[in-house]
Amino acid sequence: MKGSRNGVSLQWLIASTIVLCLLAMLSITAWQGYRSSQTLLIETANDSAQQLGALLNERAERLLDPAEGALRILTFDPLVQSQNLEQRLQRLPVMFETLRSNHTLSAVYIGYANGDFFLLRRLHEGVRLGRQKIPLNSVFVVQSIEQSAAGENPVARWLFYDNQGGLLESRRLPDYDFDPRNRPWYQEAVVSPGLILTEPYVFFTTGQVGITMAKHSASGAVIGLDASVSDLGGEVTELRLTPGTETVLLSGDDTVIAYTDLQRVFQRDSQGVHLASLEELGVPVLQQIQFLPEPPRQPKLLSVNGEDWYVLSLPLSRIGDSEGHILIAIPEAEMLAGVRDSLQRQALWALVVAAVLLLIGWALGQRLGQPLKLLGDQVNQLASLDFNTPIGVRSRIREVNSLSKMAAQMAKAIGNFQTITHTLNHETQLERMLDVVLAQLVEIAGGRGGAVYLCDEDGEVLRRTGSSHAEHYPAQLPLTDALYDAPARTLAALLDDEHRYLTLALHDRQHVLQGVLVVEVSPLLPEDSVRSLRRFLGSLAGTLAVAIETRELFADQQILLESIIRLLATAIDAKSPYTGGHCDRVPQLAEMLLKEAEATQQGPLAGFQLDEQQRYEFRIAAWLHDCGKITSPEYVVDKATKLETLYNRIHEIRTRFEVLWRDADIRYWQGRAAGEDESLLQRQRELEQDRLRDDFALVAQANTGGEFMADTDVQRLETIAQQSWLRHFDNRLGLSGEEERQLSGVPIAPLPAEEKLLADRPEHLFAWGERKPPVVAGDPANRWGFDMQLPEHSKNLGELYNLCIARGTLTAEERFKINDHIVQTLIMLSTLPFPKSLAKVPALAATHHEKLDGTGYPRRLSGDHLSVEDRILAIADIFEALTAADRPYKKAKTLSESVRIMLFMARDQHIDATLLALFLRSGAYRDYAERFLVPEQRDEIDVEACVGQLRDWGLLHD
Repeated sequence: MKGSRNGVSLQWLIASTIVLCLLAMLSITAWQGYRSSQTLLIETANDSAQQLGALLNERAERLLDPAEGALRILTFDPLVQSQNLEQRLQRLPVMFETLRSNHTLSAVYIGYANGDFFLLRRLHEGVRLGRQKIPLNSVFVVQSIEQSAAGENPVARWLFYDNQGGLLESRRLPDYDFDPRNRPWYQEAVVSPGLILTEPYVFFTTGQVGITMAKHSASGAVIGLDASVSDLGGEVTELRLTPGTETVLLSGDDTVIAYTDLQRVFQRDSQGVHLASLEELGVPVLQQIQFLPEPPRQPKLLSVNGEDWYVLSLPLSRIGDSEGHILIAIPEAEMLAGVRDSLQRQALWALVVAAVLLLIGWALGQRLGQPLKLLGDQVNQLASLDFNTPIGVRSRIREVNSLSKMAAQMAKAIGNFQTITHTLNHETQLERMLDVVLAQLVEIAGGRGGAVYLCDEDGEVLRRTGSSHAEHYPAQLPLTDALYDAPARTLAALLDDEHRYLTLALHDRQHVLQGVLVVEVSPLLPEDSVRSLRRFLGSLAGTLAVAIETRELFADQQILLESIIRLLATAIDAKSPYTGGHCDRVPQLAEMLLKEAEATQQGPLAGFQLDEQQRYEFRIAAWLHDCGKITSPEYVVDKATKLETLYNRIHEIRTRFEVLWRDADIRYWQGRAAGEDESLLQRQRELEQDRLRDDFALVAQANTGGEFMADTDVQRLETIAQQSWLRHFDNRLGLSGEEERQLSGVPIAPLPAEEKLLADRPEHLFAWGERKPPVVAGDPANRWGFDMQLPEHSKNLGELYNLCIARGTLTAEERFKINDHIVQTLIMLSTLPFPKSLAKVPALAATHHEKLDGTGYPRRLSGDHLSVEDRILAIADIFEALTAADRPYKKAKTLSESVRIMLFMARDQHIDATLLALFLRSGAYRDYAERFLVPEQRDEIDVEACVGQLRDWGLLHD
């Protein structure tokens, strides 16, 4: 049956629809099957690789643990105290059994403090002992060196034994000269309190790969064992996942321990045989794994020389003195070959089924119809204000098609207008808003694209900000007088004349030009429709201009606020050369940990999620967390020695010691002039000056501070302080007003005045006065809830008082001034009129020194009152402070030292253990270290051991 010009055969429509849907369904099903099979194969490969890693780790542990136990036992064997060969041969049964019980051990030996050496070696097949001929049936050889008491050449003997321990032959080697005390294993074991392990290397006599472990015994002798790790290579070859799989075992220094081709493991050079490096091994894909930013713990697709591989990097237990790892590369073509064959077979069956269903669809199409009823139902949905229902049917009747088309256009226009209205009211990002609005307008106009040009900040050019298929529009236009006076008409003249455009000027509420809206109109659109569209755009232009102005103002205010906050943080960092960068680094670390907390899908943090506004609030609080430091005195923040104020007062005390030194010289010369015994006077002067030198050395050492100060040093300082000297000048001349007020209550001493060498004088004490901070609980002025202990004085500059500080360089008064910065942070921020969306900024910024057990400051909040954001900021602040290298009062700590301290802080309920575990497991600490710490600080951390320790303390419940 023939259809009309706009119609189509229903049979063909139904049949083709069924076939296409079926093809789509089969294609999707086949593709999903392919992807599922691919995923399953990758997971299987991953499981196999993990099992290989576990097996190799288990083999490595079986290699080291028994050998280590045997070595520790041998350190208590009478062998370590034997004096000659006869006594040592009596302990051979123990040494035989040690080698027989562990096939990985190739030799056990002992080096004595006098240079004697005694070794038992297992003779494997193919072993060579230099030029020495090995007797038949020899299984063990003893190599012995005894030093001569008369200073003659050492006595060297080799004794060969069979498997039962029977002596086959004894040889004396006059030219064999060997001193174990010169060997690295002996020297390292002597200075090490525990057991030492060498890195893997090639044994000279056996040609195997192994390690040496040694331990220093109480008698002074060193026991050593040679252990072979060559059998790990057999596991690598046997457990390959595909024929082309590449697998290599590496030691901690990236030396190859095992590979499928053992000949490539051993490299020869002028120094002899050594283990190959990964580069010398010559496998490109294995080398490329090392260049990845992070070791792939799961299969990762990697392309090398045009071939795709799935690669993994797995940790290996300790082989030698460091951790090793396993690199695995599986050819993608080999692993997925069977899956691709299955996909081709499925595609063939899909074509066969589609041909059959094409006939079925033709038959069904004859029985299906009623397009008008379907269109009526759709229009009824439209009349019920349901604009989500798709409008339109296809029919063989021309009028039905036309009606369907108009109804669809009407529904589409209504939907476009709804989208525009919703976007203008809810979208906060200017560019996203313009893109969505413009796309809807272009769809209404039926053109090929459109653009929005906005004036730049300098008012010199119009820049294309929003666009929809606007590749043929210029990116920017110079803002000429003509374009400014008549933007719509001038811009229309600049565009090509092959298409129809609607251009409208956008003005803000002050009638200042914002930009120009350009929408291309379909050439098929009637002129009446174009005029209607122009009126619609004209009414929309004002609303769009206001929306643009509002978002620009909001964005500008937000940028201004962040810039002021960053300016304040930068000023605080710049205030002290010792804390530079703290206010910049803490927010970055805090946001890294916040991101990891939001990504957590299990445990106590599973439900933690912030919206965009809350994240912005947290970021602002992190930048302002130390804004109170702007009130902290610089001499306290920068105080590097105990006597430092605005300068280091050790120079005053040194001058007093110089006076006493010269007093000793004067007494000497006065005695000479009086005719006293010169030698006695000389001895007295030397004794007194030596004492002064020792006393000042103690004072200077105490001034530098440290982890603790002994009580004996404090008592000696008090004794030194009792020494006196004469002051001949008035101490009230040349003073400032503040200094004169401090001395107003101190009696004037007549000159010359006797003063103590180290003094805690009344003028060293400064009262709080009107600047007393309201931090004590119950203080009527304390409306912030502070709960801190206030020192009796504002400052105490007493010399003996400062020198006797037990830890660090700060007095209790100065530590309060340091802690007072958080008080000032909350007071300062509470006075600012933050909007509702940032209302929590003051509390967030001022809570990072609180502790879960309620012993923190400034408000002694417990864990019940601390949010996840509070706890994150506390961890970020502590970790940055521990690892910072710019503090005058402490040395920068390594990662391991810092984490160990934080573990104990978590144990003591000072910081959140769950967040600390997340901080370690996520690797956020490592990312921070790579960006901000020097290489010397970036040591290795056993994350799982740390997390296990938290779990053992009952702090984690995974």
